Amino acid sequence: MSTIYDVPADSLISEVAKELKENKKIKSPEWTQFVKTGVHKERRPENPDWWYVRCASLLRRVYIDGPVGINSLKTYYGGKKDRGTSPEKFRNGSGAVIRGALHQLEDAGLIEKLGEGRRVTPEGISFLDKTSHKLKKDIPELAKY
Repeated sequence: MSTIYDVPADSLISEVAKELKENKKIKSPEWTQFVKTGVHKERRPENPDWWYVRCASLLRRVYIDGPVGINSLKTYYGGKKDRGTSPEKFRNGSGAVIRGALHQLEDAGLIEKLGEGRRVTPEGISFLDKTSHKLKKDIPELAKY
């Protein structure tokens, strides 16, 4: 059986985002069309389905790093803020976006909250592994590995 380490991250995230969009428990909030993903960004995301992509990326990141807290995820999704003539400075990603996505993933049963952070449930591990196995079968270059 394949795991998430056997397939490219971008392929896995896009496939998981498509499947999460069909899930009734994960819905894009109304404010997602107006919000930036962090103070270091100048504009909002161009992809209208960016919420599902972020949920899929968070699910993969919690699978790899878990148990993990929101502060660590804010650091991962942060970046350098352009301050004009002053030197660039690192800023964290949006905690509200991360927290909202994690709550929806918890409601869907893919992530659970522990004392030291969040980790992927056995259902979430199975979901990601099945998706990566399906991707590995569909991509002929990956099938030989």
